[in-house]
Amino acid sequence: MSSARAQAAVALGGGHGLHASLSALRLLVDDLTVDDLTAIVTVADNGGSSGRLRGEFGVLPPGDLRMALAALCGSDTWGDTWARVLQHRFEGNGEMRGHVVGNLLIVGLWELLGDHVDALDWVGRLLGAKGRVLPMALTPMDIRAEVRGLDPADPDALTTVRGQVEVATTEGVITALDLEPPDPEVSPVVLEKVAEADWAFIGPGSWFSSVIPHLRVSALREALVATDARVVVVLNLEEQAGETPGFGPADHLAVLFEHAPGLRVHAVLADTGLTDEQAAELRRTAAGAGAQLVLDDVARDDGTARHDPDKLAAAYARIMTGPDA
Repeated sequence: MSSARAQAAVALGGGHGLHASLSALRLLVDDLTVDDLTAIVTVADNGGSSGRLRGEFGVLPPGDLRMALAALCGSDTWGDTWARVLQHRFEGNGEMRGHVVGNLLIVGLWELLGDHVDALDWVGRLLGAKGRVLPMALTPMDIRAEVRGLDPADPDALTTVRGQVEVATTEGVITALDLEPPDPEVSPVVLEKVAEADWAFIGPGSWFSSVIPHLRVSALREALVATDARVVVVLNLEEQAGETPGFGPADHLAVLFEHAPGLRVHAVLADTGLTDEQAAELRRTAAGAGAQLVLDDVARDDGTARHDPDKLAAAYARIMTGPDA
């Protein structure tokens, strides 16, 4: 897998999709294909343990950051143990029920150190993480979506839906997405990492609540447009109930481009399970943006619509070391 020169990579997203992408890229750190790995993570969650901590302490929601850190733990006994500790969710019937150890650790360090980036770096060092985890922005935010089809009396009317959980579970069709506040502060470290990267991986993940939000942060979007990094868009394996019902692969790509005019994409990675019609439409959409379509076997073999980190690592390596790299 290894290339002539180890390369710097950033991965953008959140939740389980980013966890899979980072798990794959971590393997390339082990393989020496990647020598500098940074996760840039969505911070708009308003549900579960993250939402409770956000509401009580006024901090960034830590859940997606925690998942990213867990993905970067090594595969040895030390790393595996810390990953499981970080992800452990308390049971019982008291106030702690549902909280996650890693969320509490992150929020505790934020309170102690008073700096989001510094605290996350400390957690990473504790875990022996093979890369850095940075928040997409330094300001707690909410996702705001314009949704069609929620008014039975007027199916074409647009309704404003606020909150990551609410957007992810809406029964309508999302037509546009923005953030509140509209221009959150971004850490200079995030912008530096994007500028210095050789590769930037966007997706997979919940398209409107984990992936596209990065492209609605002005400073981050401008950095992605300006970077010399080769941008790779990693598509989901299927539509997602609530966010993208009825969306085919080309629809996912088209709506991403609508929210980030000017973004130059080197490659679009999709699974080989597409129909001939889907592949042809996706190839046209990618080519219209100057990107090449890469079809590879990246799905788990258990029938779930999730990416396999080992397969994804192999696909990433082929893209990064191929003749068009």
